[in-house]
Amino acid sequence: MTDALAPGATIGILGGGQLGRMLSVAASRLGFRTHIFEPGSNPPAGHVANHVTTANYGDHAALEAFAASVDVITFEFENIPTAALDVLEAHRPIRPDRESLRVSQDRLTEKEFLSGLGLHVAPYENIENFKDLEAAVEKIGTPSILKTRRFGYDGKGQARLRSAEDAKQAFSDIQGAPAVLEGFVNFSHEVSVIAARGLNGEIACFDPGENVHKDGILSTTTVPARLTRAQRTDAVLLAANVLNALEYVGVMGVELFVTPQGLIVNEIAPRVHNSGHWTQNGCAIDQFEQHIRAVVGWPLGDGSRHADVVMENLIGADMNRVPEIAKEANAALHLYGKADVKPGRKMGHVNRVKAP
Repeated sequence: MTDALAPGATIGILGGGQLGRMLSVAASRLGFRTHIFEPGSNPPAGHVANHVTTANYGDHAALEAFAASVDVITFEFENIPTAALDVLEAHRPIRPDRESLRVSQDRLTEKEFLSGLGLHVAPYENIENFKDLEAAVEKIGTPSILKTRRFGYDGKGQARLRSAEDAKQAFSDIQGAPAVLEGFVNFSHEVSVIAARGLNGEIACFDPGENVHKDGILSTTTVPARLTRAQRTDAVLLAANVLNALEYVGVMGVELFVTPQGLIVNEIAPRVHNSGHWTQNGCAIDQFEQHIRAVVGWPLGDGSRHADVVMENLIGADMNRVPEIAKEANAALHLYGKADVKPGRKMGHVNRVKAP
């Protein structure tokens, strides 16, 4: 740990949502301080961090002051403006680095990167205009899904095509933004691997979790996932391949479709991931501590699972169920401190734990 940061150092986190909040809690357990940079007021992470800078990503003076106050910088979301990264990188290391963000910020770039590694992805075509979409539908067919190349999450920036006649409406729904058309994948279920890579190249992966989505938003993650031993090994090796190719530092979520022909990569997320929240109560070292360990140069922890877990997201009006959930045996609540309950908004999660 000669190049590692010592307890007492400050970790800068770009983004003040629930992931930044849980990263701050994990950092504090290891004796580190955190400084949040977030444009919005009263962010959830600000309730538990040591410092908060409230400023836009275009405020270069605020970015420089933030960078000067921390020892390393990480982030809780991918869509950080390139100009802001230029300012920050001149002062402090950013982990994961710029290449990881470049690849993940654009769905087309991501698919080309994954395909270049020899990994399987859904059939796809680049869409720059409506003529491209018409040609892509002719080639890929329907059902298919049109996704904006940038800024889509939790089902946003997506439009489904059940037939070729849906193309015009789908293109209108994404407001003509640059996009990719993805072909239909006949999968039995989706799993994700939460994987970490340290500064020295060591890799540690958590058990794959099985994901169920509702209305484009993750609803539950169940561990263990329905996988054969060979599929589980393939999933972990695949994730390690991605991390090594990027020379990645930190935790990454790798979402996979399970098909009769093998595993197909849905997408990668260069950060701690919603489908990894089960690790908070299923492992001695959870994904948030693992990420902190990686970015400060510490050895990675043992991510072995000591319990079976079902993680359920609490979305919008699910908050009305909190008093009853709090009465449940072996149900660990994690609430995010968000003031306003809104439909489709992640307000917290619950991990239901049982011995394996």
